[in-house]
Amino acid sequence: MHHNVVERELEMKLILSPERSVPVPARLTYRCDDPYAIHIGFHINSEHPVNWTFARELLVEGVFRPCGQGDVRVWPTKADGRSVVLMGLSSPDGDALLEAPAAQVSAWLERTLRAVAPGTEGGQLGIDDALDQLLAR
Repeated sequence: MHHNVVERELEMKLILSPERSVPVPARLTYRCDDPYAIHIGFHINSEHPVNWTFARELLVEGVFRPCGQGDVRVWPTKADGRSVVLMGLSSPDGDALLEAPAAQVSAWLERTLRAVAPGTEGGQLGIDDALDQLLAR
């Protein structure tokens, strides 16, 4: 089994108010050995990045239409005439609204979908092989 990683560095915006935002460097990571999840590391002014993990399917859908509830919500919109993806993240430490360029997120998602096609994620986990070995004993 191969363990491909699909990564993308991009600059997102942390929306502080309708008039004010600050740039936030981020790294999108997808690992074929964790095929249902995406990982986003936000590089803020701290020793370690702030990491979020959520379903790849949520981001794929959120590029096209509002989706999610609870801790992670994703939806497309326009900002200054550009297509963007907004991510609303909630945790016990607070809430954040982040804006990402839709074209860059979509291009990265396409790479993840080529690495592991939708519907084939379970085959990446090696569960069938592990069960076969377990039952063969």
